[in-house]
Amino acid sequence: MPNTVKLGIFMTAALVVVGYLIIESEDLRLFGPEGRRIVAEFETVVGLDDQAPIRMAGVRVGRVDGIRLDGRTALVTLLLEEEVPLTEGTVARVANMGLLGDKFVELVPGPEDAPPLPEKARIPGEAPPGIDQVISSLGQLGGSLQEVTAQLTGDAPARGPLAQTLVNLQGTTSQLQDLLAQNRSELETTMANFHRVSTTLARELPRLADQLEGLVVSVQAVVEENRGQVRRSVDSMAEVTSGLQESVEDLNRITGGLEAGEGTLGKLLKSDEAHSELVATLDSVQTGVASLSETLTKAERLQLDLAMEGMYFENLEESRGAFQIDLETSTDHRYRLGVVDDPRGKEERETRIVTTVAPDGTETTETVETVTIEDDITFTALYGLPLHRDLSVWTGLIESRFGLEFEYAPERRWWLSLEAFDFDRLENRDPHLRFSAGLALDGNLYLLAGYDDPLVDEFRGAFIGGGLRWSDDDLKYLLGSLPRF
Repeated sequence: MPNTVKLGIFMTAALVVVGYLIIESEDLRLFGPEGRRIVAEFETVVGLDDQAPIRMAGVRVGRVDGIRLDGRTALVTLLLEEEVPLTEGTVARVANMGLLGDKFVELVPGPEDAPPLPEKARIPGEAPPGIDQVISSLGQLGGSLQEVTAQLTGDAPARGPLAQTLVNLQGTTSQLQDLLAQNRSELETTMANFHRVSTTLARELPRLADQLEGLVVSVQAVVEENRGQVRRSVDSMAEVTSGLQESVEDLNRITGGLEAGEGTLGKLLKSDEAHSELVATLDSVQTGVASLSETLTKAERLQLDLAMEGMYFENLEESRGAFQIDLETSTDHRYRLGVVDDPRGKEERETRIVTTVAPDGTETTETVETVTIEDDITFTALYGLPLHRDLSVWTGLIESRFGLEFEYAPERRWWLSLEAFDFDRLENRDPHLRFSAGLALDGNLYLLAGYDDPLVDEFRGAFIGGGLRWSDDDLKYLLGSLPRF
């Protein structure tokens, strides 16, 4: 069996399997009713793409069928493929599948007793805060913590209630020191009075002792009469005293640890190194947040397209298959890689000089030119730049030959292209030209038609075909739909 037939059978089977997976994963309705449409109004739909799923209570009920701008408002057309009861008061929200997952539209139905929504009704939309806003809030929080730490250690001017309290406490301590210095003489007088009082107590102490002895006898009599109640009171006082003692010991350990620089708070109060490490950590967090924001922004701008196509050439009565990958970076540079099964293969010419010696010793020299057709698998590697909003130019290898391609794509649903390559063809043939037009159908399927090699009579002819194309969003959704083992 020829290689072309085998490859055609393989490509047909692959297209059938891939088409089945796409129909199952996208829940496409090829022959069913189209469904109903409603329009949601959003202030912003950053990250929401066309064909994104629509869910209600977590269940897919449709897809986004167009996003357009109306003044300063984004209008999103919602195609509901399932019959869902929607009433006045229904709200559409843009949500994420996980922290960094794909965005989809969540429908929150209105009250059950409200009137039903009419066809093509407009409902309000709500969008969650973006990742840039969250990262900005984290950066502001890190700056605030760094400022508070600097105020506690005295490295920054006092601002705010906490720093002002520390300044007031320092001022109060200074005022107490000044007060003690100014009233030193009064304190000395007070101590002298205390000495005189002590002398008087020593003189009067015997009389007071006799009176206290009588009082003790009276107290003992009272205690004897109320011994049970006194015992319970003493026990209660002992428990209270024990608790107070433990609290005082705990307080002494805490203050001692702070004074010695133990624990997190102690290190912050006593260790300059700990303060420096804290400031360095906050700087690292802020730098990491900025790097994460830049990385996420670049990743969002990277776009990958994957395509498989086949075409039938009426002049050759054979088919051509191709597998193609397009990659567009954040700087608007584009790259295209592909493998092509060309039914004409790649022609190579070999020229040899053959010398023949006759029996009589004469030599005859002749030039022999051999034309061979190598393997029909060729490769495409192109680099593209946008010339205009809708026009791009590609240069590089087209089917293993140097060439150029101009592509005009005013929208994703249809496009036109002109390829020119193989400028040094055998037998001085004109360069290989190919005009083609593409039309995208519903979903990932598209059709191709055009005219190939119009400058060479033996190869010119029309062709028709089709293919399947997936964007990076389709691939992520398809891979996420595969069963896990």
